[in-house]
Amino acid sequence: MERSWAMPNMATFSIKPIKKFVEAELASCELVIDPFARESRVADITNDINPAFDTDYNIDALEFLQTFEHDSVDAILFDPPYSLRQLKECYNGIGNPLTQRESRQFYSDIKKEIARVVRNGGKVLSFGWNSGGIGKNLGFELTHVLLVPHGGPHHDTICVSEMKR
Repeated sequence: MERSWAMPNMATFSIKPIKKFVEAELASCELVIDPFARESRVADITNDINPAFDTDYNIDALEFLQTFEHDSVDAILFDPPYSLRQLKECYNGIGNPLTQRESRQFYSDIKKEIARVVRNGGKVLSFGWNSGGIGKNLGFELTHVLLVPHGGPHHDTICVSEMKR
């Protein structure tokens, strides 16, 4: 586990210690996908539900993940909205009301689909306000944690690397 202070930024992968973490963890990965890319172009194939972002796809993250074959992806960047409030803001921002599915099952449905598409030995890098990641119950083993405190009233960003076993 590491800890490295940095200023906050909505562009998660532009934060220096997080950028370094991502580069090191993805060094040996060939096919990397990002279902919540926003403006990030770190992954080989990107998606964001908001059509204002220049990504390869602009569809719901679950729908995006369902386009991939079982065990077909080397790594996934899992940087979703960190809370239900942020999720609601994302959906409302594009004129889609948050449905009951999103508010109750959003994260669990996405995690199950991530577990389906990542190959054995593949990685998931998760970012958020908790260290839950994808989890042991879905076949993942925790390999690395980076805490990035931002000071003052800002939440830390917790970066988790897991490998599918």
